[in-house]
Amino acid sequence: MSARTWIGPSAPERLGILRATRSIAIVGASDNPSRASNFVATYLLSSSPYEVYFVNPRVREILGHPVYPSLDALPVVPDLVEVFRRAEDLPTVLEETIAVGAKTLWLQLGAWDEDVARRGEAAGLQVVMDRCVKIEHARFHGGLHLAGFDTGVISSRRARL
Repeated sequence: MSARTWIGPSAPERLGILRATRSIAIVGASDNPSRASNFVATYLLSSSPYEVYFVNPRVREILGHPVYPSLDALPVVPDLVEVFRRAEDLPTVLEETIAVGAKTLWLQLGAWDEDVARRGEAAGLQVVMDRCVKIEHARFHGGLHLAGFDTGVISSRRARL
């Protein structure tokens, strides 16, 4: 792996992105509860103000919500496109994100493609890579303790208040 040279948005900039976002499309959403995209979707639907849309050509419904085969099939233009796809799929998702007019391309933890980031920025997108929308939202809104992070306690039981 080559050295990372692209610098993404700072924490205050990521907070600004999340505050400006009203709708999120999850590309690569899964109906399998053990998949990260499903866990993130569950959190976003229950603990965030966002309208959440799912994109996956092989699934019809996730968590009681319809799933769309592509970004251009969505009933809205999403503000933020969150991507749970393999590295080789990222350039195609970038092109689809630009084509629908979204404002932000957000690549999930582990996803990093500096060419995609630079091309996205050149097209006017805000780009975030190797970050989780769920973790970032919880971090900025005091919810990390709800997700089992940052409590100082290692336990599967919820603390009594």
